[in-house]
Amino acid sequence: MTDSARNALREARRVVVKIGTNALTSATGRFNRAHFDALGQDLLWAAGGRELVVVSSGAIALGMERLGLPARPRDIPGKQACAAVGQSRLMQAYEEAFSHAERTVAQVLLTHEDVQERRRYLNVKHALDRLLAAGVVPVINENDTVSVDELKFGDNDTLASLVAGVVEADALVLLSDVEGLYTADPRKDADARLMPAVPRVTSDVLALAGDATSAVGTGGMASKVSAAARAAELG
Repeated sequence: MTDSARNALREARRVVVKIGTNALTSATGRFNRAHFDALGQDLLWAAGGRELVVVSSGAIALGMERLGLPARPRDIPGKQACAAVGQSRLMQAYEEAFSHAERTVAQVLLTHEDVQERRRYLNVKHALDRLLAAGVVPVINENDTVSVDELKFGDNDTLASLVAGVVEADALVLLSDVEGLYTADPRKDADARLMPAVPRVTSDVLALAGDATSAVGTGGMASKVSAAARAAELG
């Protein structure tokens, strides 16, 4: 976790941290245990004296690995099958990471309708509030096993921003395998500079974020900037 992320959390009481697939896997799409263990230490630090909610990608990638698939499936049933296989492995990793501090984790699977329909929204809110009050760390993922294409959040950056609104978080941190938003694509422009702060998300800022997706993930800088804008609108 970067110094800027830690600084954002120092005064926060309730925090949502999102971890993307690329932050959990190697370049080949395989689960990176050493990197995950390091992230676990960051999460334990973030949970110290705070109420922490983790929004995690990775179930489909872990399912791909377990099933021996060379690439991410393109069809919805294929993705659902990978998620079903990978979800238990993902939760086992979080169980082990938080057990070092004797913290309990809870698996929470959501679909788009859970935060759009009022009654279900309130059910989610009450459940998360009760878990946090009990000192539990909810680990949230989109329920890829049952959701269909038109109901999907599209990426967990969007999900994280919505969850931050549900739990009325003080801070939202989106962890990734890139340093942040640049003035241009650093892979194509040697003069690209990291932007230390973005006071307001404008159309020009969105244009800087470019396109999304990678071989194993579904987000990207564009979805992170959009999620930041949504979180700001929610306070």
